[in-house]
This record gives sequence, structure tokens and C-alpha cells, in this order.
Amino acid sequence: MAEEYAARLHDELAGKPLDRALLASLLEQTEPGTAIADLGCGPGHVAAWLAGKGARTVGIDLSAGMVEAGRRRFAQVEFREGDLLELPAEDGEFGSAVAFYTITHLAPGDLRRAFEEAGRVLRPSGLLLLSFHIGEEVRHLDEWWGHAVDVDFRFLEPAHITGLLEAAGFTVEMHMERTHYAHEVETRRAYLLARRG
Repeated sequence: MAEEYAARLHDELAGKPLDRALLASLLEQTEPGTAIADLGCGPGHVAAWLAGKGARTVGIDLSAGMVEAGRRRFAQVEFREGDLLELPAEDGEFGSAVAFYTITHLAPGDLRRAFEEAGRVLRPSGLLLLSFHIGEEVRHLDEWWGHAVDVDFRFLEPAHITGLLEAAGFTVEMHMERTHYAHEVETRRAYLLARRG
């Protein structure tokens, strides 16, 4: 369903002013000349938005279909196929990273490892901007936009994620929550901005 996902969400940020403001803040704080990683980038619309503001961006996703959909749409973004637990990137390659609703797909036991891996590919003092749905439930989908899927969305508690980030060597500098926009699924969402030590 990568093509369907890309077609529906390619301009998603146009209706998310708070998300755009946070991304702009991340861009402003990124060390000049360094690339920004979009971890779990899907079809790359977030990386493309950042690239449109002058950033050099690298989108990384586990799904070959998502990576191909992104490459077809966003030539200004470099795409790599890879796992959040073993990122296809050099140590300290990125000035900052964003992971919007990416960690919701990870098993609970993999979260700290994913944060440690994000820290590995960030430069010292590099920033990681996360977003996720707040709660403790797991929503499973067998069907999504008319396509058969097998996907879990794990809701997460901000305090728990903050603790895991700190254990992985990050300092959380910002924690914000918002309700859903009218066009979004009805969930409460958290945003954390964490700086690598």
C-alpha cells in the first residue's frame, strides 16, 4: 500500500501548522552543513518539506515500497532502505533527526535500542524530534484504505519514552502534547525534542 499511502499523505503537513513549526525549529537548530535524517520516513513527505526549506535530508525506511514511492516523488531527498535498529548510516553522520509516528511500530523491547542507534548516527549535541500517540493501547489493523495489512500502532506514555531516551544518552529539552486535528484519527499526540549528549 506504499503508493496509496504516498498519494494520500504527500501534502499532509499543509494541514499541520504545529508540526511545521516544530520542524522549522529543528531545522534552525541543526548544525549548518549537516544532513537531517527522517527515520521511518515512509514516502518521504517530511524529508521533502525540510528539503524545501534548504536542508539536506536522508529518508530511511524499512519498506522497500515506501522508499521507491519516495524516490519517484521527491528527487531532492536521498532515500535508504534500512532498519531503525541498525541504521544504514555512519557514526555521527547527521546533525539532527526526526521520527514522526515511527516508534509506534516498534516492539516495546526495541525502543531503547532504536534510541541508542539514533544517538549513534547523530553528531554530539544533535537533536532528535519524536512524535507518537499517547496511551497504553495497541491498535491492530488488518485493513487500511482498502488494502490488506498486518500492522500494530502502539500508543506510548511520554514519561516512559523520556526515561528510555535519557538511558540512551539523550536529554529531553521539550515535551509538548496536542489533540488531533479535525482530519486526523482521534488520538492525543506527544512531541519530544531530545539532544544527544
